[in-house]
Amino acid sequence: MKSLLFLVLISVCWAEPHPGNSSLEHERIVHIQENGPRLLVVAEQAKIFSYRGGNVTLPCKFYHEHTSTAGSGTHKIRVKWTKLTYDYLKEVDVFVAMGHHRKSYGSYQGRVSLRESSENDASLVITNIKLEDYGRYKCEVIEGLEDDTAVVTLNLEGVVFPYSPRLGRYNLNFHEAQRACAEQDSVMASFDQLYDAWRSGLDWCNAGWLSDGSVQYPITKPREPCGGRNTVPGVRNYGFWDKDKSHYDVFCFTSNFNGRFYYLIHPTKLTYDEAVQACLKDGSQIAKVGQIFAA
Repeated sequence: MKSLLFLVLISVCWAEPHPGNSSLEHERIVHIQENGPRLLVVAEQAKIFSYRGGNVTLPCKFYHEHTSTAGSGTHKIRVKWTKLTYDYLKEVDVFVAMGHHRKSYGSYQGRVSLRESSENDASLVITNIKLEDYGRYKCEVIEGLEDDTAVVTLNLEGVVFPYSPRLGRYNLNFHEAQRACAEQDSVMASFDQLYDAWRSGLDWCNAGWLSDGSVQYPITKPREPCGGRNTVPGVRNYGFWDKDKSHYDVFCFTSNFNGRFYYLIHPTKLTYDEAVQACLKDGSQIAKVGQIFAA
């Protein structure tokens, strides 16, 4: 009997990024200096869409009210970009610029810069986008005692998929779930990513970890084993659980596979290791779970 293998043939395929959302909404905190023009920071688009491996510009410009110039000339302009986390008291440093001085941080080193298309342009350019770059970014402009901020969300095109280990359902604590997603060439999905997947039709009865430490699952067709027939469709929330002691499945997110998915017919049954070698011999690699869901 012929057995069936799932493989991915590696090739170079690029998808054009979708244009950004045209919404002009932005968040800001204003600190006003007395006896001087007020500094305003504006993000022309609240959401930007891209994909893993692509390049993107997060828009941010600054102005002074009651004046047409970008800066007052009294103080040097300091631009700081940070990434917001689920703990709103914590932020991750991304990039800082003041005068001719530039500094990038962590995994962003060598991948970020200011666009500076004009003297009031503080937009951030990110190249070779990683899955971990998904999220909300804060642009802060400081001049003397004045400062203002704007927030931009970077969304990535991709797919959310549920994952459980070979041992069966509900065997992963939070940290094991993170590693499981990494092994599948993905990251833990956020609530927003899971919600978008649910709106696109994802229905899964097993609860899984999300990147904020919560445990949730999406239901499009209510039924007895999944909360009951009379409940409304939606993303069910188990709340937050102990990251070390609690065990669930996980929802992962991946993007931009750079390849195509196909079946390989083999004349004999194969073990997993034999299947891996058969894929390599055919000029490809064995498929990961996220690649199957995307296909």
